[in-house]
Formats: sequence, structure tokens, C-alpha cells
Amino acid sequence: MPLIAIQGVKGAFHEMAAKKFASKPIELLECMTFREECKALENDKADMAVMAVENSIAGSLSQNYGLINEYRLHVIGEVYLKIEMQLMALPGVKLEDIRHIISHPVAINQCSKFLDTLSNVNISEAKDTAESAKVIREKKLYDTAAIAGEGAASLYDLNILKKNIETDKQNFTRFLILTKESNNSPNDDKASISFELKHEPGTLADLLSVFKVHEINLTNIQSVPVIGKPYEYRFHADLTWNNKKQFEKALKIAEQFASSIILLGTYKKSSFNFE
Repeated sequence: MPLIAIQGVKGAFHEMAAKKFASKPIELLECMTFREECKALENDKADMAVMAVENSIAGSLSQNYGLINEYRLHVIGEVYLKIEMQLMALPGVKLEDIRHIISHPVAINQCSKFLDTLSNVNISEAKDTAESAKVIREKKLYDTAAIAGEGAASLYDLNILKKNIETDKQNFTRFLILTKESNNSPNDDKASISFELKHEPGTLADLLSVFKVHEINLTNIQSVPVIGKPYEYRFHADLTWNNKKQFEKALKIAEQFASSIILLGTYKKSSFNFE
């Protein structure tokens, strides 16, 4: 079974994404930070890692793009996961018994409309959604509820007090599948690249126009600060195509407009629906 590093503990959304990608039995390596995931790959303690990079509500996790560049990791796939938040507590506990709610700050923010309806409840931040559920079970906190996914409720034997409390019901997170070594297939139709530009007017427009001419679709672009170089940035971009040869040709031409350009990986694009 592949050993997959995830951020968080079992029952986290990262585990759900790992299982969706693998579609077969897996082993998990729990990491409490994204940097720990990268180190696990670097030190050959995991075969691959699953890392969230953007959410349809919260936006991009720019620090994770920085980690991918820093550790020179390779992208071999992606997963889109619909995020549904559940309010859960120990069996027998009712909503009116709750005095504390704990979860990851992003999850708390995504459930703000529901949380605003509650009174006399203290909201506290935790490192991970599933870890919040685990803490309630281990410490037997009868006055506390967690916000996490349905899998965490099942794993830690908690009852769901309120289902789907997320404010936006079309809430998706994109996860990248990362490895230490590259993976390349002629059937790939998406790529992630990283590049720095020459300090000349119009270089970003010139580089992007190369992809336009070769009918390569830009689906995402992010700027990430370059550590040690104040006010200089590295760009991360995702591209899709119908003809891989055209992409390879465009990438070679684009090199003349960049001071450095790295192909982080090619892979099969994933999709999501709004059902």
C-alpha cells in the first residue's frame, strides 16, 4: 500500500482527498504542518503527499506554493473535494449543552453564518478539523463541539448535531499530489510550472502570450515572494491543453522570457461538479 503524508490526523479532509486520488487501500503518515509533509518526502518517509493549495472561498494557500518550490517537489496529480462541515459532539450531548466550539480557523470562517446564530458559545482555533474531533473524544469534553468532516465524526464516534453548516454550499478545495520524483505520461493534459521573470517591462505578458498562441489554457496563476529577495516574486501557474506537443513547444519558447522556469509536473486534470 502507498504511504501518503497528509496534513492533520486521520479523519481530516486531506485523508479524504488521499483516498479519492488513490482509489485503493493506503497507509497514512500524519503530519501536523505542511512543512512536515515536505520533509517526509525529502527524507523518503512517505511515497507521496497530499497538500491543499486553494479553496473556492478562502482563496489560495500561497505558503504551500512556496514550500513546493523550496523542496523541489513534483506534482503528479490533483483532487477537488467538496467541503461539507458538520458540528459534532459526544453522544448524548445536545446543542444547548455546548459552551465551546473548536476547529481550524479556515473551517470556522467558512461556517460564520451558522456560528453567528449561537449565543454564549466560545469559539477557539485548532491546528486541524479532525484533530478537534479527536480531542473531544480523548478528553471527554461534554460541553464542547467540533467542526469537521463527516469522516471525523465516524472515526471518533461523535454525533452530528448540525449537518452541512458551511455558509457557501459550493465549497471546494483543490489538493495537489506531490512526490520526490517526477512522473510523466503522454496522456497528461495539465501541468504546473514555476518561474521568475526578467526585470523588463511586459515580460509577464510576453510569456503568457506564448501559451495563448499555442492554445494552452491558463487555469491559475499565483505570485509567491522569493525568500531572501525582498519585493521579488516567483510565479506558480497551472496550464491545460488538448495537444501535449503544443505545450512542450510553448514551454521551450517561454523560457526566453523568464530568468528561470521549472516544470513541476504534468498530470491528468481532475474535475468537480456542483451537485
